[in-house]
Amino acid sequence: MDKNLVFEQLKERVENVDSIDGTIKFVVDDNAIFIDGTGDKNTITPDDKDADCTISVSSDILKQMRDGEINPMMAVMSGKIKISGDMGLAMKVQSLLS
Repeated sequence: MDKNLVFEQLKERVENVDSIDGTIKFVVDDNAIFIDGTGDKNTITPDDKDADCTISVSSDILKQMRDGEINPMMAVMSGKIKISGDMGLAMKVQSLLS
């Protein structure tokens, strides 16, 4: 999956949901996507900044989640997705991906 496509798909969703009240960094195949939800509206940039929650995943697993082929919780439990930091923010990711 192209990194620009991943960014654009996330951008479309992130900017149209309520503020997540924190920062999340996705690391997809070593490419960072930073979501800042500390203001009234979520913003997304390709910056590699420190975040309240960091989620590392391959583009293949991300595509499978998007297509409903893999359960996100099972992907975390099996180590296909790695999460560090604020788990409360991690739980808000579902609203960004649906």
